[in-house]
Amino acid sequence: MYRIFIVEDDEVIARSMKKHLESWDYEVACTADFSDVMAEFTQFAPQLVLMDIKLPFYNGYHWCSEIRKVSKVPVIFVSSASDNMNIVMAVNMGGDDFIAKPFDLDVLTVKIQALLRRTYDFTGQSTVMEHRGAILNLGEATLSYGEEKLELTKNELKILQVLMGNKDKIVSRDTLMTKLWESDSYVDENTLSVNVGRLRKKLDGIGLSDFILTKKGIGYRVG
Repeated sequence: MYRIFIVEDDEVIARSMKKHLESWDYEVACTADFSDVMAEFTQFAPQLVLMDIKLPFYNGYHWCSEIRKVSKVPVIFVSSASDNMNIVMAVNMGGDDFIAKPFDLDVLTVKIQALLRRTYDFTGQSTVMEHRGAILNLGEATLSYGEEKLELTKNELKILQVLMGNKDKIVSRDTLMTKLWESDSYVDENTLSVNVGRLRKKLDGIGLSDFILTKKGIGYRVG
């Protein structure tokens, strides 16, 4: 089931789109806090975004550019501001398609289905995770924090994925070694310690001190 995130401040339109798309078995969420769209985006981790242009606080171009800093998720602009200048602007800011209001819900659905097929049939579904303002992009193997972006090794990505997926828990060293061992040769405890130590140094370098905490004799957790 694909997740679709609707950034639309007209409640009637947002509810209409949500109800219709849910009838097609999509999981749909609508923005509640237009002053911090990215927090809801990272928490929901959608596979597609429907974005209005005229919004409270910041416009859709702003939020599309913020999304593009951390994700390649497809974005469809849905707006009554459908003159050529706005359509060109939408594409230049990272949009993948543009639908003018008023629109037919069936046309919207067909465009969504086509874009999802083009995006995920060959690349697979990517997602993002967030903790302490740091955004982990599993599809790109990167961690973004503020204006900084880290390129992660395969093992660093797996370590952060497990830890950020268990934010409120201590993850045992055995669990992490099993995760690393899925596609690598034998991973012993010293190898794990080296990987965690190297990752901590990279995190410290972009201002994420104490992002990975050690529970002596047990394992690790995010701080």
